[in-house]
Amino acid sequence: MKQRSPMIGTVEALPHRVAQLLSREIDAGQVNPGSRLPTEQQLAERFGVSRNVVREAIAQLRADGIVEARQGVGAFVLAPEQRMAIRIDGNALKDAENMQQLFELRRLLESEAAALAASRRSQEHLDTIKAALDRMGGEERWEEGSIEADLAFHREIARSTGNSYIHTFISFVCEQIRRSIYYARMTNPLHDLVEVNVGEHVRIYEALVAGDPVAAGNAMAAHIVGAAERVGVHLEQSEKKAGEK
Repeated sequence: MKQRSPMIGTVEALPHRVAQLLSREIDAGQVNPGSRLPTEQQLAERFGVSRNVVREAIAQLRADGIVEARQGVGAFVLAPEQRMAIRIDGNALKDAENMQQLFELRRLLESEAAALAASRRSQEHLDTIKAALDRMGGEERWEEGSIEADLAFHREIARSTGNSYIHTFISFVCEQIRRSIYYARMTNPLHDLVEVNVGEHVRIYEALVAGDPVAAGNAMAAHIVGAAERVGVHLEQSEKKAGEK
């Protein structure tokens, strides 16, 4: 009987854990792009699991766009620019540096999206954004429903750009920040947190209503800087002025 490696653990499904460990090694540069993964048998022996578990793990890596299978040859690691899927390891976001990078990505994507939305939004978009804002500041503000409303607010702004790629990317990122919102609610006085957070969203909404791209982009950037601070991540504050690109 194989002796299971301690790094695998027992809580999560084994294929997922094996895929996760291999993915981390690839991201850390321990396996170079273009390199072939060890054989199923070698990986099974290394992790102390069956070949079926390894086979499922590699299938998951293929689905995530991290490796490609070559018939009769094996699985090869793809370079980041070759990957056809976006993936962020939720456990990696426990690391402060990774969380900072995620917030930096959010600021770039969402501030530009808000600016674009301000010039393209329709009344229907504004109504949907306002409905999410009302939920955030209404009876649900102390409950988990306000988190769903918060994420819906950001997704609808992305939708308002009229660019399906922007909407897809920001919707993906929204799911990654769910944990950070929970963390902020657990580590900050809830009443103060809600008041500040809702106030930031109100300023974004008002800029969208006014059709002011610069104000919308700046309001979104300020919100993301504030959200980062509330989970212990510091971002430099930056603000665009009218006429700046």
